[in-house]
Amino acid sequence: MRRGLTTRGLTRLATLVLLVGVFLLPDPASATPLPKGIMAVTPPRLAPLFELADMDGRRYRFRRHGSWRFVHFWASWCAPCRREMPALARAVPRLAAMSMEVVVINTGETEDTVFEFLAAVAPDQPSLLDSDGSVTEAWRPRGLPATYLVDPDGHIRYLALGGRPWDEAAYLDFLRTLTSAPARARE
Repeated sequence: MRRGLTTRGLTRLATLVLLVGVFLLPDPASATPLPKGIMAVTPPRLAPLFELADMDGRRYRFRRHGSWRFVHFWASWCAPCRREMPALARAVPRLAAMSMEVVVINTGETEDTVFEFLAAVAPDQPSLLDSDGSVTEAWRPRGLPATYLVDPDGHIRYLALGGRPWDEAAYLDFLRTLTSAPARARE
């Protein structure tokens, strides 16, 4: 004699389907094509911790837990950095509106050099100072500019090498998918 599914059996089946869906559904960001120059970091690696001061002497401590972080390394002598900085400055308010923390780090230059450059091209853009290059060395960019997209758990998920038009729709839309994705989708 054949028996139908019982309530207990249906509950087990529904639980199994839910678990399979939670762990096998694709990451919403991975379903979106990556904009030009953005690469997925596989496997994701933990972002190095650091503490730096900005040009006003305020200390910033990078922590592994929080929101998505846009960690950007640059230098004034770097031609792609010089071209990219105005677009980055225009994108920053939009990224903040998405609850993405923007961390801009100048590498290996004096406060005067950084101040003079930013005053000319992006006067409202704050920057941390990695004067001795130790933080940059810990993050190991293969060139400048370099942008790391760090998830709320402190894992580097994406990397962009070279200047990017961060204020263009393709980049902003991609970043929006990251900040709007449920926590499970980032695992």
